[in-house]
Amino acid sequence: MDHSDSINEEALRARINADLQDGLDEELELELEESRLDPFLAAQLKHEAGESMDRRVYFRELLKLQGELVKLQDWVQHHKLKVVVLFEGRDSAGKGGVIKRITQRLNPRVCRIAALPAPSERERSQWYFQRYVAHLPAGGEIVLFDRSWYNRAGVERVMGFCTDEECEEFFRSVPDFERMLVRSGIILIKYWFSITDEEQQFRFLMRIHDPLKQWKLSPMDVQSRSRWELYTKAKEAMLTRSHIPEAPWWVVEAVDKKKARLNCIAHLLTQVPYQEIPHEPVVLPDRVHHPDYQRDPVPQDMFVPARF
Repeated sequence: MDHSDSINEEALRARINADLQDGLDEELELELEESRLDPFLAAQLKHEAGESMDRRVYFRELLKLQGELVKLQDWVQHHKLKVVVLFEGRDSAGKGGVIKRITQRLNPRVCRIAALPAPSERERSQWYFQRYVAHLPAGGEIVLFDRSWYNRAGVERVMGFCTDEECEEFFRSVPDFERMLVRSGIILIKYWFSITDEEQQFRFLMRIHDPLKQWKLSPMDVQSRSRWELYTKAKEAMLTRSHIPEAPWWVVEAVDKKKARLNCIAHLLTQVPYQEIPHEPVVLPDRVHHPDYQRDPVPQDMFVPARF
């Protein structure tokens, strides 16, 4: 092995370790509260000083942005706004990761995810947009589409699930459809997550070799890998033909997952002007005690075994 091969191997190992660490971070940031953040990071600094500083910035910025998302949620709910956010991009581009961070601390009754499966036989006979309309928000709601009606311009077109005529009709219809949504009072925001050929290859390989991520890699994803250029052409046509003033596309550079999440959330917060809604202080009432109250014992065989 020559020197260049050694450097390449070290670089690959570093990327694999970083990806594995990111998977760990995803779980940690879903569990850690801000009050527990500093002790955790202080312990990590002893072992991974350089990287932990980057993660420290990431965690702090994410928590700040999530605090602002809570304020945005209150504003949307208070003023009965209707917000739709579309997340599009190649397989493994990181759409699900940013959606998870947006919804992490929000009320699922206010902010919900629409991730539609493949259309049924009945749905295929309907007006194309019909099944998506059913998931649009009422007043005071935010809906995040993890893939959207732009399936027709992407996967359906590339994989041959629609005809050229159906795709062309989609491009003729989608600007009017989205203008109609905006005129109805919906705030429509569209994100395309952009990654490189090399990065998708790396993420696919990580999914193949990680039992906890294999479920993310469908047969359709595997086929899409060989059709990179066709997806590129489809994406370029989609961005060109559906980028309208009422609902423009925003491209998120997503090779760096953490930066993509922070950049997308920070941008989303600028798209809906909001202010903090004042709330009355929450005061817990005293618990009422009745002298004749007796708590019935719970049978031992009803308890979950204490294995940990």
